[in-house]
Amino acid sequence: REPGAMAEQARRRVEFIVPGVLALAVMSASFTGLAIATGFERKYGVLKRLGATALPRGVLLAGKTSAVLCLEVLQVALVGLVGLALGWRPHGSPLAVPALVVLGTAAFAGLGLLLAGTLRAEATLAAANLLWFALLFFGGVMFPLSKFPATLARLLQYLPTAALSDGLRAVLRDGSGLPGHDAVTLLAWAAVGLTAAAATFRWE
Repeated sequence: REPGAMAEQARRRVEFIVPGVLALAVMSASFTGLAIATGFERKYGVLKRLGATALPRGVLLAGKTSAVLCLEVLQVALVGLVGLALGWRPHGSPLAVPALVVLGTAAFAGLGLLLAGTLRAEATLAAANLLWFALLFFGGVMFPLSKFPATLARLLQYLPTAALSDGLRAVLRDGSGLPGHDAVTLLAWAAVGLTAAAATFRWE
């Protein structure tokens, strides 16, 4: 193979992988990590003490989601720096990426807090890890949804992982603005997940 063709293939691979890794970092922090940490906080009585105060459930959930966002700033910066070192050159609107990350964080945090607020800590640990692997495999993170049968791919595009990874690729690789389909999908997951979590969350 000619060096130019090999370099082009490597560039395309990096342009596909970096947005996927960014989506994976968001999912890991705001879904799996948040769900497991909160589940064991419930088990050990940390949240029970908070529940004895005037702190509303909605404020607690919002605070946990905001804390995850701070962690993700560091993760995104680190992944971006590694990508740049590998030859990745981002494109698109600089405001679209933070918007997608915030929507993705809200979507995954809602799901994570829903698990943590309703299941036992051990069940949350198992369910969060199982769903993490399922979303990693079926969510278009490491390989495109086009690898799946067409009917299944059309359904998988509504997963939050697929919406976030595809949305980030549309911006960072293809140079688009905020992709409407992916943004609306993440917004819907966030609204449903956070609302359900706030309504069902148990302090103990």
